[in-house]
Amino acid sequence: MVGASSFSLKGQKDSVKVRTDTLPGSFIVLQKVNRGGEILPEMEIKEITIVGNPGNISRAQMRRYDRLTYNVRRVYPYALIVRMKLDEVNLKLASMTSEEERKKFLREFEKDVFRDYEDDMRSLTITQGRILIKLIDRETRNTSYDLIKTYRGGITAAFWQGIARIFGTNLKEKYDPYGEDALIERIIYEIENGYY
Repeated sequence: MVGASSFSLKGQKDSVKVRTDTLPGSFIVLQKVNRGGEILPEMEIKEITIVGNPGNISRAQMRRYDRLTYNVRRVYPYALIVRMKLDEVNLKLASMTSEEERKKFLREFEKDVFRDYEDDMRSLTITQGRILIKLIDRETRNTSYDLIKTYRGGITAAFWQGIARIFGTNLKEKYDPYGEDALIERIIYEIENGYY
């Protein structure tokens, strides 16, 4: 075996040869990939994000960032729950054939969700609600308005959009991780990688 060493144990009647492997505890196996007729070694590497030093930031900017971090950490779990519940609903609806059965299921599911999360949602601030609306779009790739319209109908969606507008928010808001919501995306990255 290439790269292996061997040694003898002394003090025993029979000499025993022991071979030890010199490979490290973890190693990478490269895969062969055909690129333009040439076989090349390749491996998949994890994406990394390099974050520069923010430089000179004021106390007010730091407080705003800390407040945003607090708010994102408060509502991000709910956005994940929405994604999970949406997957669950879609899976069950796919197996239903009757429209009446689907409507009954959605009414019951809505009652269960309200029972489980209504108190939590009522305790959110308006700012946290705005962030949650954006994070729902991030997690489900559908605006809150589109989700309501799909599962409850256009009239209900228009009603809730009107209520949201009274509070200065918009259920049709899209999540923009490279523009307006870049700081939120950074905070989520830090949450997902265990910094918080």
